[in-house]
Amino acid sequence: MSVAPTVTTTTVTTTTVTTTTTVKTALKEWAVAVQALSQGATILLLRKGGIREQGFQVNEPRFWLYPTYEHQKPHLLKPPYEQQVTPVESGWHPETVEIGAWAEVTHSFEVSDAAVVESLLPFHIWTADWVTERLKWKPRLPLTVLLLRVYRLNQPQVIPYRSEYGGCKSWIQLELVPPLEATPALSDFDYQQQVEAISHVIAMAE
Repeated sequence: MSVAPTVTTTTVTTTTVTTTTTVKTALKEWAVAVQALSQGATILLLRKGGIREQGFQVNEPRFWLYPTYEHQKPHLLKPPYEQQVTPVESGWHPETVEIGAWAEVTHSFEVSDAAVVESLLPFHIWTADWVTERLKWKPRLPLTVLLLRVYRLNQPQVIPYRSEYGGCKSWIQLELVPPLEATPALSDFDYQQQVEAISHVIAMAE
C-alpha cells in the first residue's frame, strides 16, 4: 500500500503547501478533465472503473492526477472543453507525461438514480449524453461521485511513459521525487462553497 503525502504549510505563503511524499498511486483521467480540475473549473469526477475492474474503489485518500488522451471524445464534452481535445489514434501514447497536480478526496457518494446524476450536470465538464452512457455501461454498478481538493504543482514533473501505465484501468503507480511545492486550485472558501452546493443537490434529488 502506498503512503499518503505529508502536507505542511510553508512559511512563504499561506496558499502554498509542500508535499513530502512517498505516494505512488495515480488516478488515470481524461487530460481535459485533469486540466479542468487543476484550474479549479470543477471539483467533481464521476467514475465506474475500468473494463476489467469490478466497480470503482478509492484506497488512497491522496493521489496524483495522470492525464490520458486515447479515449477522449469531444462530442461528450461541454463547450469550450470539447475544443481542447485533439483526437489520437487507438493505442497512441505520449513519450513523456506531465504530472501537474495531486488530489485529495474530501467526499465520495455512490449514485445509481439517473435523476440524481442528471442534477449534477452543472458541476462537471461532460454533457448529458456522456452521463447517459456512464449510467448504461455496467448498469448494475453505481457511479462514484468524487469531490476532489486539487493542488497544482508549482513545477510540473515530466516522467517517461511506461507500458504499465497503459490499458483500461483506473489506478497506476508512479515514481516522483519529493519535496514538491503546490498551490490549491481553489481557496478554502470557494472549495467549501462548491462542496455545499453539490451535497445539497444530491440530498434534494435523492
